[in-house]
Amino acid sequence: MEATAAPNLFADAPRKAGTTGDVVIETRNLSKTYRDFWGRQKVRALKSLDLEVRRGEIFGLLGPNGSGKSTTIKLILGLLFPTTGDALVFGKRASDVAKNELIGYLPEESYLYKFLNAEETLDFYGRLFNMSSAVRKQRVGELIHMMGLDWAKRRQLKEYSKGMTRRIGLAQALINDPDLIVLDEPTTGLDPLGSREMKDLILRLRDQGKTVLMCSHLLADVQDVCDRIAILHQGELKELGRVDSLLKLQNLTQIRAEGLSKECEDELKAVIERHHGKLVSMENPTTTLEELFLNIVADSDKRPGWRSPQNNP
Repeated sequence: MEATAAPNLFADAPRKAGTTGDVVIETRNLSKTYRDFWGRQKVRALKSLDLEVRRGEIFGLLGPNGSGKSTTIKLILGLLFPTTGDALVFGKRASDVAKNELIGYLPEESYLYKFLNAEETLDFYGRLFNMSSAVRKQRVGELIHMMGLDWAKRRQLKEYSKGMTRRIGLAQALINDPDLIVLDEPTTGLDPLGSREMKDLILRLRDQGKTVLMCSHLLADVQDVCDRIAILHQGELKELGRVDSLLKLQNLTQIRAEGLSKECEDELKAVIERHHGKLVSMENPTTTLEELFLNIVADSDKRPGWRSPQNNP
């Protein structure tokens, strides 16, 4: 007899409220110290971390290797116990395993069974959540289509590229339709195209009302998708805020215009000088390497053999 879906232990919690005011994750004075065999302090991985992750946002943990990002993730998931402080998820302590019904997790390395195909892999994880056969079949089909892998759904995972494997890893994190998705270095090992596809998927999850917590040491990834970020270094919180606010240079004003005559440019310079300002630059803006690369690839797909005339020798 097919098992029915397990009861929702968080039935009283507002699912998919669609607001950003609700706190999904909260850490209070959260610290983690690793000790040696004799109980002596070996590494203080995290020091008195206080932060909140709100419903419906993409929150980024940013920092170099060894800054405490992965330790924070594991504490929130309940995979590690804090030395001091608390980590709360949906108002419950992180050590309460019942919260896992509402969480999807993509680790830095996806440990998948290589001899299974995509359908079998997702069906296996659906069984772990005690889903009925009908629900599993529906979710597997939806997720494979969402990841753009309909054409490879019956190929064994050992034949998958790194990018395809990461997409299946994300699909297994979504099999239970979680409210909170935790991503540890989601674009690790991906080429620029694979990285862009992964970031687009993350943005789509937010548009669906999901809350996403991701950690990365790649600045471009965090800047592209995150609403708010926390910057960690040597286990300490160094900065916290909205990405657009943190990146804004308050003491500089940038003027962008097109079609200006030489006379207009001279007049603008004179106005700035008259008001005791200093013209730092007035030049053509630049794009990013990622945007340039993706545009070139897209144009090449549309026009085989095309080459930018400005780069021709």
